[in-house]
Amino acid sequence: MIMSRIEAPRDEATGNLVDRLLGGLPPEAVLTDPDVTASYANDMASFCAAGVPAVVVLPRTVEQVQHVMRTATELRVPVVPQGARTGLSGGANASEGCIVLSLTRMDRILEVDPVDRIAVVEPGVVNAALSRAVGEHGLAYPPDPSSWETCTIGGNIGTASGGLCCVKYGVTAEYVLGLDVVLADGRLMSTGRRTAKGVAGYDLTRLFVGSEGSLGVVVRAVLALKPQPPRQLVLAAEFASAAAACDAVCRIMAGGHVPSLLELMDRTTVKAVNDLGNMGLPETTEALLLAAFDTPDPTADLAAVARLCEAAGATQVVPADDEAESELLLQARRMSLTALEAVKGTTMIDDVCVPRSRLGDMLDGVEHIAGKYDLTIGVCAHAGDGNTHPTVCFDATDPDESRRARDSFDEIMALGLELGGTITGEHGVGILKKEWLAREIGPVGMEMQRAVKAVFDPLGILNPGKLF
Repeated sequence: MIMSRIEAPRDEATGNLVDRLLGGLPPEAVLTDPDVTASYANDMASFCAAGVPAVVVLPRTVEQVQHVMRTATELRVPVVPQGARTGLSGGANASEGCIVLSLTRMDRILEVDPVDRIAVVEPGVVNAALSRAVGEHGLAYPPDPSSWETCTIGGNIGTASGGLCCVKYGVTAEYVLGLDVVLADGRLMSTGRRTAKGVAGYDLTRLFVGSEGSLGVVVRAVLALKPQPPRQLVLAAEFASAAAACDAVCRIMAGGHVPSLLELMDRTTVKAVNDLGNMGLPETTEALLLAAFDTPDPTADLAAVARLCEAAGATQVVPADDEAESELLLQARRMSLTALEAVKGTTMIDDVCVPRSRLGDMLDGVEHIAGKYDLTIGVCAHAGDGNTHPTVCFDATDPDESRRARDSFDEIMALGLELGGTITGEHGVGILKKEWLAREIGPVGMEMQRAVKAVFDPLGILNPGKLF
């Protein structure tokens, strides 16, 4: 079966490319069957063009990745690195005639060191798998995107992803200590360190985090770990308006509290979650705020936050009785994006991040935009750090509704910039937000970005067409 894929009819250029790749890769690592390669063409973003890959390769070793990049450089073939393709900006979409470099088979956890509190992993390790593995050592890897059961560490590094617990523990960039990276020409470079501190030279590690595979291919990462915290308890607070819920967020943060999670779901999202998962969330509320603490005495912390929510106008505040009830509430929040997709079949998921003090203005603005374009737009948010996920629900088979969806998406990004925010807090730029990156960072910023790209990838073969 595998050999029949490789020997399928192909033009001379593709045949030469495949033959060259097979010189350093086993046959089962090289896929050319069009039905198979087509399945690697897209990530999960809407409105993002994708080309037809010439070939998909699935290496298992660093040396195999180096061989792929040397071959690509010699033949001037574009390469699109991929993880699990859970991205939401088109950053992993194939370019026409490219090599799709899927790193999902490089999935080993190479080391867990409880003394130095680090893990050394390959890029295909799934986020949740790493969390469970280090948990056996009494440690935790905090970044936890909603797709943590399927997304990979390499993809998390590529997009500098966040997660539900980032209000207390921070995002991926804060946990990447060092990287091994295969450059465009096949050379292997190591950046960063294994130590708790280190300031030797430019911070090239941070440069690669969030670069979306446009500067090099991450093949190994040294990640910082934390001691495993106590189990968290969650509080749910209902509000009669999004503005009141956002006022509560401001009161909590201004009061010096450090929740392990502070998440918001608007009425549209709550209803969608109930419809999909029969979760029993209160649909009479306009906004549901979830606050969690993993402190030694979470009950006292939740009581203090409950008082602040009531002062902000909460109509009801319900602390979870135990860990099981807390986990059920978190499961409902993690289900939000999937539930919103079920409303109309297709979604555009924004991730505009604004200052916490402007969170209420952001939600009010999104509600206005939804009315203006006659669309269903649900909002869930990492409220503790101002990272909102306005999710436009639409019927992709309706051209007019699709146009309105795209227009509303752009207007939401414009609103975020007007409020002093950024077009992406954790999903990356990819294809979807290229125009908006230029608007956010300006012409001088774009010139410097392109200059950095040219140093690492002078032929422009690494993930072309992304970012700018």
